[in-house]
Amino acid sequence: MPEGDTVHRAARRLHEALAGRTVTRCDVRVPQYATVDLSGEPVHEVVARGKHLLMRIGTTTVHSHLKMEGSWHVYRPGARWRRPAFEARMVLEVGAAVGGSAGGSVGSEHRGAGSAAAGIPPVDEQGWQAVGFALGELEIAPTAQEEHMVGYLGPDPLGPDWDRTEALARLTADPARPIGLALLDQRIIAGLGNDYRNETLFLRGVLPETPVGEVDAAAAVDLAVRLIRANRDRVERTTTGDTRRGRRLWVAHRERQPCRRCGTPVRQGTLGDSALTERMTWYCPSCQR
Repeated sequence: MPEGDTVHRAARRLHEALAGRTVTRCDVRVPQYATVDLSGEPVHEVVARGKHLLMRIGTTTVHSHLKMEGSWHVYRPGARWRRPAFEARMVLEVGAAVGGSAGGSVGSEHRGAGSAAAGIPPVDEQGWQAVGFALGELEIAPTAQEEHMVGYLGPDPLGPDWDRTEALARLTADPARPIGLALLDQRIIAGLGNDYRNETLFLRGVLPETPVGEVDAAAAVDLAVRLIRANRDRVERTTTGDTRRGRRLWVAHRERQPCRRCGTPVRQGTLGDSALTERMTWYCPSCQR
């Protein structure tokens, strides 16, 4: 499942392509919203909240979550899609960006705000097409109701309103809960996923099953935040500082391979509140206690 850094990069790319432009085509391929048509509405912005994407269009918010298989692609209208059409859940096209409009200079030279009035062609005459494939969640509602969609989420380390004190209070509210479960709870910290959970706990020398009350929770939060922020603009995530293939992570996805610190084979396990919510864990039985 994409983690918060991946979703924030996707939001930035969508914002650059769509914001400041007017919707020219809206095709929602989900029965509940099949009659929704946002054509003629301006795209204000695209933002991420944890692992959630919010497109604010006119007075409406399009809320999506990628889950395991979802992705948003940006194409020029008429370009061939890289995923099959039957996976498309929403198609949104915007028109040309006039000089000076926000977010309309993707792949083109940006001219001044008065260029259109002076008879100079728009900054980008082709427009863009955003296609959401295999989206795990898709919800369309008035922007005034946005809090009902994402208001339950905890503070986002990549967001402008990150609140360390609030995140720490939520994390330590249940001291008996395993730290490996608490770090994945999006109600506590929005955006952290399985890779960051496992890498943070390895670097702190803590087993995933350890109760929160037995862990230096503040240190764990600070480290997790540093790791995800360090990868905000990287396509290839690394927690080791080495971006070469096969050397980017300490323990995640490295079962039976030697620990990079002590050489002990990395182990794989599962952890969840129930069988339906179990996720893989990776850890070094020597370095983590």
